[in-house]
This record gives sequence, structure tokens and C-alpha cells, in this order.
Amino acid sequence: MVKKIVFGLATVALTIASAATGYTVKFFDAVTINGAKLEPGEYRVEVNGDTAMIKHGKTVAEAPVKVENSDRKYSTNTVRMEGDRVSEIGIGGTHTKLVFEGSTGVATK
Repeated sequence: MVKKIVFGLATVALTIASAATGYTVKFFDAVTINGAKLEPGEYRVEVNGDTAMIKHGKTVAEAPVKVENSDRKYSTNTVRMEGDRVSEIGIGGTHTKLVFEGSTGVATK
């Protein structure tokens, strides 16, 4: 009986840990992520494994992403740009940063 309870709790914990993680970020200017042009606005960024889905209304862009730990804690969300391309998003209140690599992509509406 105890083994079943422990196994059940471990399964629930694993399911929660593997679920997609989401963040909200606001772009004040038009940006490019993975070749997809995104208009200014507030976007939901959902990370599942090594893929990020960037959503705003019906607009959805998908991009490969690396989730890394920074040596500093971000006080607010920060966006690092290279021209108009988003290269990195630091998540406010955490040491987490999302690193986007430059490749081609398309935003769907």
C-alpha cells in the first residue's frame, strides 16, 4: 500500500515537472523571433522542452530555445535584442533565461 502511494506521488510530481512552463512578456516594438515578425504587444511564452511557443491572440510563433540559469536574479522581465531579433528573455523574479537561436520561422495567424 505504501509503495503504491509513493509511486503515485512520484508520478504526479514527474507529470507536473514535465508540463509546459509559461511566462508573459511585453514587446514595445516589432520584434523577430526565429524569423517570425511579431507586432508590439503582450505575449504568452510557453516553453516545452527545447521549444518555445510565443502567443498573442491568434498569432503563434514557434522557436527553438535553450532554458539556462543565470548567475544573477532578474528583478523584472528583460529582453536582449540583436537588431530587431530577440536573442534572450530573462524571466523576472528568477535566475531563468530563455536563449533563442537565429534561424528561420513563420508566425501563423
